[in-house]
Amino acid sequence: MSSSSQVKLHTAIISDLHLTDAEPSRPRVNPKSPLWKKFKTKQFFIDDALNGFLTEIERKAGGHPIELILNGDIFDFDSVMAYPKDAIFPISWIETRRGLFPKEEKSIYKIKVILEEHKSFINELSRFIKKGHTCVIIPGNHDVELAFEKVQTTFIDSLELNELEKKRVRFVSWFYISNNDTLIEHGHQLDPYCLCENPLNPFLVDYNSVSVRLPFGNVACRYIMNGMGLFNPHVDKNYIMSLPDYLTFFFKYLVRTQPLIMWTWFWGSMATLFHVTLDRFSEIYKPKQDMETIVEKCAINSKSTPYMVRRLQELFPTPATHDPIMIAKELWLDRAFLMVAIFAAVFLLTYELKQWFDISLYWVFLPLLFCAPFFLFYARSIHSLVSVYKEPDEDVMNRQAEITGVNRICYGHTHIARHEFYGSVEHLNSGSWSPGFTNVECTESVIRNNYIWISPSNETLERKAELCLFKSNHNDNKTHQNA
Repeated sequence: MSSSSQVKLHTAIISDLHLTDAEPSRPRVNPKSPLWKKFKTKQFFIDDALNGFLTEIERKAGGHPIELILNGDIFDFDSVMAYPKDAIFPISWIETRRGLFPKEEKSIYKIKVILEEHKSFINELSRFIKKGHTCVIIPGNHDVELAFEKVQTTFIDSLELNELEKKRVRFVSWFYISNNDTLIEHGHQLDPYCLCENPLNPFLVDYNSVSVRLPFGNVACRYIMNGMGLFNPHVDKNYIMSLPDYLTFFFKYLVRTQPLIMWTWFWGSMATLFHVTLDRFSEIYKPKQDMETIVEKCAINSKSTPYMVRRLQELFPTPATHDPIMIAKELWLDRAFLMVAIFAAVFLLTYELKQWFDISLYWVFLPLLFCAPFFLFYARSIHSLVSVYKEPDEDVMNRQAEITGVNRICYGHTHIARHEFYGSVEHLNSGSWSPGFTNVECTESVIRNNYIWISPSNETLERKAELCLFKSNHNDNKTHQNA
């Protein structure tokens, strides 16, 4: 790319739209609860805001071509609860309650549902591309099912482009280098809870079919969060709470709506642990192309080199699925198993003493009370690492910048917009556009609708990056910063 073309390039980056189907798309778990997944209802769809955003960046570019980067979690396959009533593929009992599994034919169905629900935005995106702009799609942890080529084709077909226009739509594996100065990736590949183990070949062989290996966090979203309709998955503090906060939430909202939520959590957590463990023993799909060809294709699409692809892969952390104890702690299963073990031991001891001394079984409560402080001490000593791993790592960013030769790195994933410098590396996060409400009633939300705008500078030949906020007239909700 010539120097003159580089300085004229305008790049807009958004992430974490979490486009999915509307609620209700199936009979509600509790039809008497008007708050059940209220954040997922059509009144909070963001299509109008996205359409206005495309118009705004065209105005800012002043007629110059724009490179639009959809930086991960654009489509939320994990939250799609719709399923065909006359499906030509088998649907299990659990899929009707927690969403379809990530197999090709089911992923195609889900992307069609999403595209139909958000047809307004798709039509506007089509117009945007037809005007000469380009679109780069980077998968995140919630849309790893974009790895299926037929899913990508379904998305491109929905835009109704001609062959020349289709060339301006690009899918990449997990990162993209813009204008030789900016590395863009969703950021989940640096999060052990959410990374795709091998984005160049994320497939597993499942009997006679192929499926995508889902990250641990996404499996948990499907089995647990999809069954807890009063917890908003788009804001961490909505579901990562202390024990007192959980108890307060239960008696305020759940005691009438979902009194058996402890059972929902337990079997969902066990299903998550079973699923990710089973995946570890599953056969990895052997692609028809050799790995060198796959790496070369990844490099071409991401505007990098095979050397960069391999070096960036080396920075991936060890997946959480390699540590069952870590998973058990995040799911609270360690505390559940410990509680059951304490109760069983105390009951057996009391029962044995009853045989010898004819005491009442009510004595079982005395040692349980004695053990309670020790259990609470252990429970309070366990801290979730979900938020810790989402924080940017200065050492990793410096290594990424050294490998790719850039001076700017853009992430998404955390849903927290930010613009800062780590040494010589400029770091930006485009935040989120998802319905991240901080209360069940959906009247207060975190600040959202941020985007990154990178444009030529009037003073130098280098481009300038800024974090912008698109102010939509369709969002009258009270907003505040996410603590």
